[in-house]
Amino acid sequence: MTDQTEIQIYMKEALALAKLSLGLSSPNPPVGAVIEKDGEIVGEGFTQQIGGDHAEIVALAKAGDRAQGANMYVTMEPCSHYGRTPPCSDALIKAGIRRVFMAVTDPNPQVNGKGNTMLKQAGVETNIGSLSEEARDHYQAYFKYIKTGKPLLVAKYAMTLDGKIATKSGDSKWVTGERSRAIVHTIRSQMDAIITAPGTIRVDDPLLTARDSKGIPLSRQPLRIVVDSHGRTPKEAKIFSQPGDILIATGSEEAAAHFLGMGDNVSTLVVGNESGKVDLDKLLIELGNRGVLQIMTEAGETFLGALFDHQIPDQVMAFVAPSIVGGAESPSPVAGIGIEKIGDAFSIDNIVVDAIENDVLVRGRLKTWD
Repeated sequence: MTDQTEIQIYMKEALALAKLSLGLSSPNPPVGAVIEKDGEIVGEGFTQQIGGDHAEIVALAKAGDRAQGANMYVTMEPCSHYGRTPPCSDALIKAGIRRVFMAVTDPNPQVNGKGNTMLKQAGVETNIGSLSEEARDHYQAYFKYIKTGKPLLVAKYAMTLDGKIATKSGDSKWVTGERSRAIVHTIRSQMDAIITAPGTIRVDDPLLTARDSKGIPLSRQPLRIVVDSHGRTPKEAKIFSQPGDILIATGSEEAAAHFLGMGDNVSTLVVGNESGKVDLDKLLIELGNRGVLQIMTEAGETFLGALFDHQIPDQVMAFVAPSIVGGAESPSPVAGIGIEKIGDAFSIDNIVVDAIENDVLVRGRLKTWD
């Protein structure tokens, strides 16, 4: 029997592959798979774009005949049903895979243990739970999507050591260092969507694209969402000249009409409430219906405050720079109504702190969905 150390080594490789599927596979889960035989990796892969091969199938194709009698390490239970593609469990059985190690089961009601059962009934030895904690963290967006039909939202911001996102004059370039900004581009590339508001566009005029180290936009861009209740986003904003699709969520048909003729990559969605403002819950439901699993904010204190007032963020990602700005009028990351008592503050757990040159990145969860 393969010992626990070897199992974890191959599962870590599978999890690394799964990260390559982030932002690519939605609404399918981002899965990684490794096929090992006699201590050698003979096949590996990650889930492709919707309608494409799942991780297990990519790995099997690379392994070929060497899959016979081999072990597979996969970050999530193989599917057992016909969807856009045939069942992966059936493919593993036909390929002669001997043992399948899974990090977690798939909570999708169409699977949820059925893949494991199918394998076992065919004589394939199965094991569930290797690096399950890391896998559960990786799959928080997918877990939320399966449970609620809504995407997970990451509240990302950069601030100084005294909690400021800009000076009193509004200058914010740049709060954090070059390395932190490069990491943000990597994170953007792993997201299904980036969400912002017209205030940020008017003040910063950002591109909101995922770019490489040379500043060139990547071939795949996350959906850029502008929450603009009243149609106040400038038509000449740089965001409209960049590659990738843009969705403008408005509160009325009148506001949506402001963006007619903006280009084939620009669409609108009316999700207003009784007061004519964008209903954030309705927006999240519609985004889930469109297969969006994970969203990151690129916005100022007003929009972030509204999100927290509505208790929407699931995770926090805060870049902290070693500088002091000061000033009572200098904005902080989160405005809004806020809370009355410290005891009611949002509690963050599963905290990870990373040093990024002179900056610090603090990540944590506000909610868990597994």
